[in-house]
This record gives sequence, C-alpha cells and structure tokens, in this order.
Amino acid sequence: MSVGDRLAELGIVLPGVAAAAGSYLPTARSGDLLFTAGQLPFVDGALPATGPVGAEVSAEDANGYARIAALNLLAAVDAAVGLDAVVRVVKLVGFVASAPGFTGQPGVINGASDLMAEVFGEAGRHARSAVGVASLPLGAPVEVEGIVQVR
Repeated sequence: MSVGDRLAELGIVLPGVAAAAGSYLPTARSGDLLFTAGQLPFVDGALPATGPVGAEVSAEDANGYARIAALNLLAAVDAAVGLDAVVRVVKLVGFVASAPGFTGQPGVINGASDLMAEVFGEAGRHARSAVGVASLPLGAPVEVEGIVQVR
C-alpha cells in the first residue's frame, strides 16, 4: 500500500507546505537523509492557539497541535521527495513552550510520534527528543522537526 493510500485510509489530507519565515529551506537532503526545518502547527496559515503549555494551552490540546505540526512536516517531506520515498522516520525533535513547572513534554510530543507510527507503521517508529522551552516563534505552543531516511 502506498503512503498516499494509507493517508486516505486514515482520512488524512496533507496541508500545503508552509512558507519559510526566514533564511532557511523547508528541507535539506544529505545522502539518504532528509532533514526538515521546524514545523509549527499552522492550520490554513494561522496558529490554532498560542502560549505556553501548562498555562494558556492544555497538554491535551498541545498533543493535538504536535500532531498538526507533524502533518506539516509530512507535507514538507512530500514536497521534497514524495512520501513513498520515505524508508523510515529516523528522529523527531519536539519543542514545547512550557509554563514554569510543566514537565509533560513527552506526552505532548506523542501527538507527533503517534502520527508517524500510524502513517508509516514500524518504519515510523523513531528516536526522539521532547524539549521544554520558554517560548517558540510566533508564540506557538509546539514545534516539531525531523530526520527521515529516503530512497
């Protein structure tokens, strides 16, 4: 089954690729590795929420935003090489804008990790870091970047 077929089966439609907000590329390839720029949870060009997780944004909502950011990551990969070229997801790094004392970053970033497993099966299981930060661009609650092995 192609990845496109799997997305259709899951009822997932990839968004358009977000325009770079600075002097960088959405993806960069080195050999068989494709590195993505950090992806925010944009929906139709806007953030669905802003603020720190554990204060202005709930951990449950942030988990959903991490999933959206991961969808944007998949859109960037698809635009660069096509999702059927993905051999495996190697690593995700998730950043969570965290209120003081918030320690649930891994649960938030599970939203992104779970999506990769749903889309790619065993090839979607990856190494990961979930990092709490004081703030993210545009006040986003989460940001996700990845490294994928491609053909």
